[in-house]
This record gives sequence, C-alpha cells and structure tokens, in this order.
Amino acid sequence: MNAFEKTQRFVMNTYRRHRVLFVKGEGCWLYDEKGTRYLDMLAGIAVCNLGHSHKGVLKAVCSQAERLCHVSNLFFTEPQAELAELICKHSFGKKVFFCNSGAEANETALKMVRHYGVSKDPEKCEIIAFKNSFHGRTTGALSITGQEKYRKGFGSLLPGVKFAEFNNIDSVKRLISSKTAGIVVEPIQGEGGVVPAQHKFLTALKELAESADALLVFDEVQTGIGRTGKLFAYQHYRVEPDVMTLAKALGNGFPIGAVVAGKKCADLLGPGLHASTFGGNPVSATAGATVVKEVTRKGFLEDVERKGRYLKEKLEQVVADFPFLTSVRGIGLMLGIVCKCSCDTFVKKALEMGLVINCAGGNVIRLTPPLTVTVEEIDLAVKILRKVFENHEG
Repeated sequence: MNAFEKTQRFVMNTYRRHRVLFVKGEGCWLYDEKGTRYLDMLAGIAVCNLGHSHKGVLKAVCSQAERLCHVSNLFFTEPQAELAELICKHSFGKKVFFCNSGAEANETALKMVRHYGVSKDPEKCEIIAFKNSFHGRTTGALSITGQEKYRKGFGSLLPGVKFAEFNNIDSVKRLISSKTAGIVVEPIQGEGGVVPAQHKFLTALKELAESADALLVFDEVQTGIGRTGKLFAYQHYRVEPDVMTLAKALGNGFPIGAVVAGKKCADLLGPGLHASTFGGNPVSATAGATVVKEVTRKGFLEDVERKGRYLKEKLEQVVADFPFLTSVRGIGLMLGIVCKCSCDTFVKKALEMGLVINCAGGNVIRLTPPLTVTVEEIDLAVKILRKVFENHEG
C-alpha cells in the first residue's frame, strides 16, 4: 500500500485532504513525492512563519534533542525557562503556562477565567464569546466557538457561555453582568473569514471587562508571533488583555502552546489546579525560543509589515478586475480575499497550478505565507491567482 491507501485505511477520516503527498519543504516551497514543487502561501495555516526547514530552528532543535527530549514538568529545564522569559520580555506577560496546542491553550484560559470568577463569587462563571469565532476542537474550546457547523452533533457543551456580535460593543453590553468572569475574543477572526477587530471595539471591550471585574482573553493562536507585522496583534490596537493564548507559529511546526498571563492573574493557577505532561518540553521550547529570537531581531517585523502592504495592494488590483471578488481584508501577512461565491473551487485550481492556499469562512481565500516570503514569490503567487480567476466561469 502507498501512503494514500494507508491513510485511508488506518487514519481516522476527519479531514478532507487534497490528494497530494508532501515529502519535503524548503523556505516557501513544498515538494511532493514526484518532485513537483508548490509555492506555499498558507504555511501550514499560519504555523511555519519562518518557512519550511528553517536552518536556525533545525540546528537548535537537533542539538537539544541529542541532549534531552523530555523529563516532565516535575523538574526544571533551561529551554522552557528561556522561552517563558522571552515571551514575557516582549509582551505584557508576567508568567507563562506551556501546553501542546492552541485548543489546549484556550482550555487553560477558560479554566483561568472560571477560577478567577468563582474565587470571588460562586455565581461568577459566565463567559462572553463571539459569533463567527473559532477557538479549537476540544469540548471547552467548542463551547466558546461561535460557529454552529463546528458545534453540531456534540450535545450540550460548557454552560454559561453567551455569544455577542463581533465588532458590536452594544451586543456585549446587553450580555455582560456581575456573573461575567471573562470575555474571549480573537483580534482577527481567522476561521471566521479573516475579519479584523475594530480598534474602538477592543478598547471598549477592555473597559467593559475592567468594570465587570472580568478577565479579557485574546486568542492569538493564529495572529501571534509576527503574523500581523507586530509580534502580537494586540500591539496594533494598544489594548493589553489579561490573558493571551498562543500556539501555531510559536514552534514553527513543532507542537507547542502557551498561555500568557498579566499581573492580574499571573499567580491564579497554583500546583494541582492545572498541568500538562508534554507542555514546554525541551525540544518544543527550544524551537519556540529560536523562533521568538528570530522574529524579534532588528528589522524583521518591519519587513513583514512592508511585504504585507505590498501583497494587499497587489491583491486589491486583482480584485478590481473580477466581479465575483469583493475586497481584501486583514493585517500584515494574514489576508483574505472575499468572494461572492464559495472559494473551494479556487483553492483546488490553485493547487493544480502549484499554489497552496485555503478557504476560511466559506467564501474567503486565506493567505498566510511564511513571513520570510520574498517579493518575487509574492508576485508569483498573485500571478497564479490571477490565472485561477481568469479560468473561473461565473
């Protein structure tokens, strides 16, 4: 049996996979088993921010793996300590909890919110989340995900969750009360269609959370680690949350998640209240520390902002030429092309032409290339997209 047949026989069928077998990656390029190369403008869904097979990450990880891979969090390790220090140094954070994924990070944030509220009042355990949001596939993360297609078929989820309209502060005001323990929001709704929050909306959310003595949680699983041209998206808005969740690009492909806590809740979870066997293991933490050092080196993020503006301008020129496209939205190198129709066909055609993209929100083509993408690679991606749209009948 080949890899396609083995996957179909032995792997649970939880993904609609494209029939492509990738065996190698380098920079912004992926290669299948036949040697055909593809320009990757998705980066594993905003994961490989430094591109595939980044030499610095590989060197650091291999060196660490030769010395120590795992000892559990019953002991201290240098890589975890270094990564926590780096994250706090470059953010509002005072302390960090490490786990393995974005969903786990959001689960931790939920426990923090509930514990914070209940420690003040047993009835203070409600959470406000937002329609069209996405926070992960675990039961708790699904409970605050405002899209029915992800929640359907799993029965009752976490009680006490209320959904407001994204970018509509009045809808939040109607829901918030003395029972509200926390507000959870994405600075940019990724799976919801690459929809950025308005500045005044996040500013008002911060004020509401403080007035209700509730924790404000920013889900930066997709927006964090330079994706928007700042290390963290909240820095665009100058609104500091109490808690921030990270994952995806933090390990550049190695599984790691993190929960960053500000001074209000840095010491909220003590021994026995939460744990993770693999969280912040030496190998993943080494990858994370290498990534943060690279992304924060002088000029890197400014370059991301510049390339993000360039890509957006090029995409807007394309959109102007096709009546079935409406707009381009997003920040930095997290952009979406809004279509009047489903974008599944565009994704498939692009793949056939050697371009990797995907669809978010049903009708938005999402582009999250490696932050190391070159202007020449951007031009090539736009050229392929234009050909995809030219071949579209509709």
